[in-house]
Amino acid sequence: MVLNYIWVAFFLLAFVIALVKLIFFGDLEVFPAMMDSTFSSSKTAFEISLGLTGVLALWLGVMKVGEKGGVVNFLARLLSPVFTKLFPEIPKGHPVTGSIFMNIAANMLGLDNAATPLGLKAMEQMQELNPQKDTAWNPMIMFLVLNTSGLTLIPVSIMVYRVQMGAAQPTDIFIPILLATFFSTLAGIIVTSLFQHINLLNRTLLLTLGGACAVVAGIIWGFSQLDSESMNKVSTTVANILLMVIIVAFIAAGVRKKVNVYDAFIEGAKDGFQTAVRIIPYLVAILVGIGVFRASGAMDMLIGGMRRCVELTGANAQWVDAMPTALMKPLSGSGARGMMVDAMTTYGADSFVGRLSCVFQGSTDTTFYILAVYFGSVGIAKTRHAVACGLIADLAGIIAAIAICYLFFG
Repeated sequence: MVLNYIWVAFFLLAFVIALVKLIFFGDLEVFPAMMDSTFSSSKTAFEISLGLTGVLALWLGVMKVGEKGGVVNFLARLLSPVFTKLFPEIPKGHPVTGSIFMNIAANMLGLDNAATPLGLKAMEQMQELNPQKDTAWNPMIMFLVLNTSGLTLIPVSIMVYRVQMGAAQPTDIFIPILLATFFSTLAGIIVTSLFQHINLLNRTLLLTLGGACAVVAGIIWGFSQLDSESMNKVSTTVANILLMVIIVAFIAAGVRKKVNVYDAFIEGAKDGFQTAVRIIPYLVAILVGIGVFRASGAMDMLIGGMRRCVELTGANAQWVDAMPTALMKPLSGSGARGMMVDAMTTYGADSFVGRLSCVFQGSTDTTFYILAVYFGSVGIAKTRHAVACGLIADLAGIIAAIAICYLFFG
């Protein structure tokens, strides 16, 4: 519903602004430019979707091998001591614990198709324990914030789009996204724990969160010692090594579990083809809407206003051109994806704005969509502090993304 209003607003605002330009400024080019944009944007959307097929098939095939090889189960067991402390109101040994762990582990691996059913199952099980059926229970809110903060180890789809948009090194955003999404998740955990009076000073959480913070601080410090060219080279090399290790580890896990690795890969690859075809109409719709909005001059007015406000403070305003992706992400994943593609098309996949848009896309998740789907599935009407905590995590991810991109690409 939110995306519907945004999409309609793109066209109505673009039409009004174009009409003003025509009547008051005699701009005869604005309407032809808008029509040209509709055709070129729809063609671009189709070409991108078609080009995604091979890479999506590859990665979803690899993910399916890892899923059947028990990688998701392994991550669930690994995360068990931490999540037990974050969900103190859930009885120990309750089946919902397994669903929560599996959902988070699947999200971390970018297994959206597996993560959503597991998440809905977890919500149903938590609703059984919920003392007030129409009101969000504390564990439900913590669970949703962990989902909306977007903690992902492998941002497959973003790297795929960078391949399609001609990036020289599609994986150069891997480590920046990993760092930004870490800060988003950390902020989400802290603010939700404050609302719910969860003690973060216990030994397990201190060791886990403190250790993670130390590792992230070490990575940031290490990269800050390098010049920009060396940083980009090291970041890309490390990312490629990690991704290859993950692929080999998934295959090895499948062999260890005596899975037919080839058949599992083919099963996942089929999903990749279907996914590429399924997103065509969505990508066409959002890119045409953005294209018309930009061709009318409305996007330039919006971004220009934001840039002037930032420049009045004396700060560097280079990041403002990527903000449409950040502003859209809490509302719509497909909308933000369109903004990201538009930024790479307009400024270049290897430009600062193009890369920052990718990091924005990967640092958080679609807060309102997740809340609507998960809460709606169990009839929750009163969300309490869920929206506030989710948006604070989003804000932390946006700020972290800007700072990290200046460190890596600025």
